[in-house]
Amino acid sequence: MGKEIQGRWGVITISREVIATLAGIAAIECFGIVGMVSSRFISDGISELLGREALSKGVEVIFKGDRLLIKVNIVVGYGTRISTIAQNVMEQVKYTVEKYTGLKVDNVEVNIQGVRVVD
Repeated sequence: MGKEIQGRWGVITISREVIATLAGIAAIECFGIVGMVSSRFISDGISELLGREALSKGVEVIFKGDRLLIKVNIVVGYGTRISTIAQNVMEQVKYTVEKYTGLKVDNVEVNIQGVRVVD
């Protein structure tokens, strides 16, 4: 189920998948990100980088009333400052989702699932 917004001429429904895709695109565009990992496989200990067509699988969207909690699972490049990358991802995801959906993002959690050497 998605988030419903009462518009002037009717109801607008934005699905979790759309919000997750926006968040995934915003995250992967940040410097130092090698890829994203599916949140489904984290509990199994399996981490496989997602392709660009499946970025929403690395994002979990939780509705908290009229606000959102977004969890992003990423892999960073070796030799980069992880705290700076995580902060950039948080800011970029929050900005992008709020800009394109009009919804308020309460919190963005960044889970670093691995480090890879960048060729």
